[in-house]
Amino acid sequence: MGQSNYYDNIAEIYDQTRWLTKSIAEEVADFILTLVKATPETTFLEPGVGTGLNVLPLVRRGYSVTGIDVSKEMLKQLYQKLHEIPKNLRLIHADASQLPFPDGSFDVVLTVHMLHTVSNWRMFLNEIDRVLKLQGFYLNAQWVTLPARRKFEHHFRAILSKYEGSQVLKQVYESIDEIKVEEYFHNKGYRSNYLIAKEWTVSNTVEELLGFYKSRAYGLCWLVPDETFYCVMEEFEEFCNDHYGSLAVELSSEAKFEIWAYTTS
Repeated sequence: MGQSNYYDNIAEIYDQTRWLTKSIAEEVADFILTLVKATPETTFLEPGVGTGLNVLPLVRRGYSVTGIDVSKEMLKQLYQKLHEIPKNLRLIHADASQLPFPDGSFDVVLTVHMLHTVSNWRMFLNEIDRVLKLQGFYLNAQWVTLPARRKFEHHFRAILSKYEGSQVLKQVYESIDEIKVEEYFHNKGYRSNYLIAKEWTVSNTVEELLGFYKSRAYGLCWLVPDETFYCVMEEFEEFCNDHYGSLAVELSSEAKFEIWAYTTS
């Protein structure tokens, strides 16, 4: 996983700069349990577990959960949410692209907006297929980027494109290999189903969103050299004041938690 430094750097602000709240995560967990027809013996694995947003509700319900992450700082944030590590939670600091488990170890493997961080996605999907039990579930999920935040990011990118180094960023994004999850699992004999686990409204002021960028909460910001970044942010703040009329303006839009479910059952 090539972005370990990025996640180490943003670990302390990760939860507050994303849009999955604790209460929403609880509802998503209930949706997942129903989807996979969970029993008390159902076992879960989340590669790229991060701060535990997605799986702590499963842990609290008593399910056996294993989390693996390359970022020590993200795992540190997870540990700080717990008074002690419960017996049904196992956390491993390692590269999630090589899963250190025997074949057929888990009933459910969950990934949430993390496949783009894996250097070799085909090798990683091979590993998921390997560690899944027969008739298990692979849930490839993401929190859909909010329309308001997409527009906000578009304005940031427009300013960034004017500065030196933007061509390098363009090349980085253009070189990302398309991740063909659906094709991969269909070729393996899996069936797929697309579901929306939860829809909800998220609101932030322009000032809050600007603060997220200033703190470099997103990978795009870390690709920009420091000197360029400070110039971009100065111009971006001026743009926000002019474009929105006030940094106190609130931007609201609908969020979605999407799941692509794959199973051989």
